[in-house]
Amino acid sequence: MSPIENPLINSNPKTMKMVEKEMNFNETFFITHGNPILTVEDSHPLRPFFETWNDKIFSKKPKAILVISGHWETDFPSVNAVDINDTIHDFDDYPDAMYQLKYPAPGSIELAKRVEEILTKSGYKTVNMDKKRGLDHGAWVPLMHMYPKADIPVCQLSVQPKLSGTYHYNLGRALAPLKQEGVLIIGSGSATHPLDETPHFHNGVAPWAHDFHSWLHSALINRRIEEVNTYESKAPNWELAHPYPEHFYPLHIVMGAAGDNWKAELIHSSWDHGTLYHGAYKFTSN
Repeated sequence: MSPIENPLINSNPKTMKMVEKEMNFNETFFITHGNPILTVEDSHPLRPFFETWNDKIFSKKPKAILVISGHWETDFPSVNAVDINDTIHDFDDYPDAMYQLKYPAPGSIELAKRVEEILTKSGYKTVNMDKKRGLDHGAWVPLMHMYPKADIPVCQLSVQPKLSGTYHYNLGRALAPLKQEGVLIIGSGSATHPLDETPHFHNGVAPWAHDFHSWLHSALINRRIEEVNTYESKAPNWELAHPYPEHFYPLHIVMGAAGDNWKAELIHSSWDHGTLYHGAYKFTSN
């Protein structure tokens, strides 16, 4: 029996079977969380995507959310285990109003323990449970627009930037059973994440960014998994698109968590300064 199960639902076997069927997700998602300024700029291109999430993208209400953010980097897999998530304002030189924003979503110690259990049984020798950490902006910025009521338990999982795409893909495969337990798995990073000093391209899209985006889209749509996992030897301009891998690895995790025979679908596409690509994908298993 999963530790995430609801005892009220479980008291009625007929109801339990119905709810379990409803909570049997086939989808995982990769989103670009974008610049945190979107929290106060209504015109930001990601705002309508996040704000219509429930109406246009995913209408089911999950029992819990596991979000993998590129802004939590650790040497070993770490998951936060708290009752209420603090809002981490991990950005500088933004409008004062942004530092007053809160997303007090409940945590889920039960889900954190389940993640630890699954990964340990899958051979991960060190899995840390962080009992103090809240949600960084890679998690709460999109979630506050996707699920504004903040009434769904959220756990955050870290990435290991010193390791490979294949490692993160396999980490995701280990987490796949959570979908059958009503957990929505979201990877929050960026389809491209160039350095701040990378020149902006004001007349459309920078050619290097376009080439990387085209490669990534083709690789995902055609399920060239090994190519995505070993992107450093396959992708054009990857050094510009992802000079550091932490914002790319959430994609590998949700791709792995999608299971076998998945189909990728582009669910959002927009650009910031012609270099930062707001690509988002849904992965649906058959």
